[in-house]
Amino acid sequence: MNTLQFLVDYGAWVLFAIVFLEQAGLPIPAVPLLVTTGALVGADKMNVGVAVLAPLVAAVLPDLCWYYLGRVKGGRVLGLLCKISLEPDSCVRSSEDMFRRHGTSTLLIAKFVPGLSTIAPPLAGITGMTLPAFLLYDTGGALLWIILSEGVGALFSNQLESVMAVFDQVGGWVLAIALIGLATFVAYKFYRRHQVLREHRMAKISAVELKNLMDDGQQVIIVDVRNPLSRKTDPEAIPGAIHLLFEEIEHRQDELPKNQEIVLYCTCPNDISSARTALKLKRQGVQRVRPLEGGLDAWRERRFPTERVAPRTDPQHLS
Repeated sequence: MNTLQFLVDYGAWVLFAIVFLEQAGLPIPAVPLLVTTGALVGADKMNVGVAVLAPLVAAVLPDLCWYYLGRVKGGRVLGLLCKISLEPDSCVRSSEDMFRRHGTSTLLIAKFVPGLSTIAPPLAGITGMTLPAFLLYDTGGALLWIILSEGVGALFSNQLESVMAVFDQVGGWVLAIALIGLATFVAYKFYRRHQVLREHRMAKISAVELKNLMDDGQQVIIVDVRNPLSRKTDPEAIPGAIHLLFEEIEHRQDELPKNQEIVLYCTCPNDISSARTALKLKRQGVQRVRPLEGGLDAWRERRFPTERVAPRTDPQHLS
């Protein structure tokens, strides 16, 4: 059986599987198959209803699972996604920033943005979006993604048979090259992940050590480096902590005394946000700064006291 006939007979099932796996979080690109599906439709070799419905169901089902996990698990599900992501810090941080700026409409473009496609559904659940609203925006975004991708393929449907004939002749080589390219990409991302973690490795302070310093009355400046959306969805903080974003260091570094102990915390895996903020502060001359090992989660696991924080509206300043 040649490639074209295989896609005609089993293309809908293959498309469903690939889209489902991609939306579940695996680094499998579905767009090339969507484009091929559009070419099949344009050449009258696949029903347009099947070509749209199969990937639509495959996209929405895992999105619903992530949405539900976001509603039930809250910010912890983002920690899970960050752990399995190839880009442990930027994967969540950039998505949270986009979701904070654009709200529910983020779901309309999420499928077009690598990483955001998987993270947007749990963010919708975490922020309290209703199920009907989520289904409306998520389905709309998935339809837009499918129609545009398949529409591109339909434009080139006249070349489908000739392209598939060439693929049958050199298909083994093409598949091998594609697999090697995918493996190289994943390996590079893992390498970069390792590099990032190694670059941000530094001495940390444990939750018990921090609590002892506070109980002894020592002067400790505690800094919460979570972004506003993280604080909104998880409104607990270590008592007395100030809120400082990585992006604010340039114009707020003078607020941090250089002769006092400064402890930074976040809720991301490997304390990466705290570590990168600490490194930037060190480069600015603030040397007595350490990340809290395990972040806010480690503090809460010890059942140490927390306080509820209100959404920040104005810049905070140290007294």
